[in-house]
Amino acid sequence: MNPHPETAVLPIPDLRRARCRAGAFALACGTLALATMPGLAASAAPAGPDPGAIRVLLSADPESTVAATMAGTIVKLAATLGQSVGKGKLLVQMDCAEPRARLGMADAELAGAIETLQAKSALRKLDAVGDTEPNLAKSAADRAASAATLARTQVSHCTVEAPFSGRVAKVYVRPHESVNAGAPLVDLVSDGPIKLRLNIPSTMLRTVKVGTAFTVSVSETGKSYSARVSAMNSRVDAVAQSIEIEGRLQAPAAELLPGMSGIAQFPASAPVTQAR
Repeated sequence: MNPHPETAVLPIPDLRRARCRAGAFALACGTLALATMPGLAASAAPAGPDPGAIRVLLSADPESTVAATMAGTIVKLAATLGQSVGKGKLLVQMDCAEPRARLGMADAELAGAIETLQAKSALRKLDAVGDTEPNLAKSAADRAASAATLARTQVSHCTVEAPFSGRVAKVYVRPHESVNAGAPLVDLVSDGPIKLRLNIPSTMLRTVKVGTAFTVSVSETGKSYSARVSAMNSRVDAVAQSIEIEGRLQAPAAELLPGMSGIAQFPASAPVTQAR
């Protein structure tokens, strides 16, 4: 019989289960306390991106947005996304009926003005007319020639051709769509060597010059590439205490595309920490 009735005596199996629950509770509390300690929590957190890393952007050289040079309707769209095009290849064909009609009128007026000039010049040789009439005829012929040149230029705007060899990065229009002069039609990026663009701290100007070698680790490919500084801005950004530079790869890399990015690593002699 229990001499202390206020104290309950647990059976052996229940006592073991109570001890197990108490041990689990203590372990959980200890884990929580360790997790809430600032030093340990910081060491367990994954490392983030280096704030002092020098970011590099890959861009095409050149790249351009080809725009319409006249208002009209698109009758043929020869550019598709990602297509490789050569210099002078047709990208967009505009409806050219009206400009060609104006060119025909201008050519007819030019032919009539030339005939008039020739007739006036012949009469002047015979002293049948004075100097004024041949001069006026010549002025009329010059105006007609300028009008024909203008009409011919407008006809040339009906076809939009690639200004350089490259690849189509974006198409803004569709066939049979009406556009205004200056409307973007196609984004074209060169298929030539990639240009590297980056900003370095101005303190690195002590060691980084045109021709300095560095390494670029591109995120999209997971590879590193050798490059050299090819150009430097002539002015330092006084607010960010940085300067813009450009670089070129030392060897072609077909897998690199404009818009990719990475991290630049300069020689150990060049400080790579961002200026404060």
